[in-house]
Amino acid sequence: MSSGDRGQAVGVKGTYEVRTYGCQMNVHDSERLSGLLEGAGYERAPEGSDGDADVVVFNTCAVRENADNRLYGNLGRLAPMKTKRPGMQIAVGGCLAQKDRDTIVKKAPWVDVVFGTHNIGKLPVLLERARVQEEAQVEIAESLEAFPSTLPTRRESAYAAWVSISVGCNNTCTFCIVPALRGKEKDRRTGDILAEIETLVGEGVSEITLLGQNVNAYGSDIGDREAFSKLLRACGKIEGLERVRFTSPHPRDFTDDVIAAMAETPNVMPQLHMPLQSGSDPVLKAMRRSYRQDRFLGIIEKVRAAMPDAAISTDIIIGFPGETEEDFEQTMHVVREARFANAFTFQYSKRPGTPAATMEGQIPKEVVQSRYERLVALQEEISWEENKKQVGRTLELMVAEGEGRKDGATHRLSGRAPDNRLVHFTKPDTEVRPGDVVTVEITYAAPHHLLAEGAVLGVRRTGAGDAWEKRNTEAAAKPAGVMLGLPKIGAPEPLPVASGSGCGCD
Repeated sequence: MSSGDRGQAVGVKGTYEVRTYGCQMNVHDSERLSGLLEGAGYERAPEGSDGDADVVVFNTCAVRENADNRLYGNLGRLAPMKTKRPGMQIAVGGCLAQKDRDTIVKKAPWVDVVFGTHNIGKLPVLLERARVQEEAQVEIAESLEAFPSTLPTRRESAYAAWVSISVGCNNTCTFCIVPALRGKEKDRRTGDILAEIETLVGEGVSEITLLGQNVNAYGSDIGDREAFSKLLRACGKIEGLERVRFTSPHPRDFTDDVIAAMAETPNVMPQLHMPLQSGSDPVLKAMRRSYRQDRFLGIIEKVRAAMPDAAISTDIIIGFPGETEEDFEQTMHVVREARFANAFTFQYSKRPGTPAATMEGQIPKEVVQSRYERLVALQEEISWEENKKQVGRTLELMVAEGEGRKDGATHRLSGRAPDNRLVHFTKPDTEVRPGDVVTVEITYAAPHHLLAEGAVLGVRRTGAGDAWEKRNTEAAAKPAGVMLGLPKIGAPEPLPVASGSGCGCD
């Protein structure tokens, strides 16, 4: 575990497994749940246990139409396992737990604990209470009890970390149920954020991603409209912090001072994820998005003027209720104009409990599919063209872990460029570790990755690489833990289908 630990556990109570669905907020919450369970004396279940653990935790998402079916299907598969192992416990948390509450125990009476998005810190206590009282514990807090970053965390990466700066959201987008489940925005004190980052850097972390449901609205809760740009600049003064990213911003709150801070702070990376959702003004209005096409393209123009090499990605929803062919063409127009490095494109699906779910003009599936395929084809073409511009450039890559699925067969390693593009490079004679930095020349471009096929031009061993090596050396003497199966720091695979990891609600 890392910063925020509350002391060492006494004895080992058994094994645990955390299964995570949904957005980056859930990813980070699951790191905390793992930290809490390890602090309470549990150990990670061996890899491949597939539910054969003493405690299985589902950290759920509620933004998909079939989210509940997926949960109950997985719970059903665990029921016979629990019958054979009476001491086994099952817990359900996250957004779906916040929404459905008592329904979960009624449909799956073998569940021991149901907890919400505001009280994840109670999980060990609720598990113990359920064991002693021999009955299900359902505890859903209506508001945040303590900022989650004060909880123990079991980070998935030794060299890169999420840092929450706010929770909740003040927007009322008609397709999104997140504000109803995570509450109004609550900002964390700047001093606490910086203290956590400094602690992480001291542990070997060299890249952090500032995380919030609407990350650049930071400051609205504390009455400072420039708080986010000031935070970015403050990150630039932390010695040893090499890369700063953030996700996900909202165009409404993306101001000139943020663009200036990005451009003028060397360790803030030239990368921006800016959710579009739709290029049509009528659809944006129906979505209750507080910007229009001109405003969005104006932001892109200013970012490119300040940071010509910035890679910009986006979220797009296809087939929102009432979307006409003309509306869709406006989205295609924005994609052509903005020239995104990649786009996370979702076919609209009803989110139960949202205004959009009951709107007239629901689009037939075959129409949505056709538009989706046309948009994907356009974005693939643009992504490839933009990547080809990288050929011949010399880039510094932070070596990544597990990003190159074919690295073993191709004798390559993989890393992330400053703009977060994925680069596969020739394995050098010198040992390099995840978290180390290599210098390479780009020789080939594909739509979703780059290649550096020549010899590595330079290797810089880092404290982040030392941290990775230390973690793996210590882990070698223990049974291998099961990973959460979550997105890595940085952009996931581009252009997922509608059930991708992002919730598309920013």
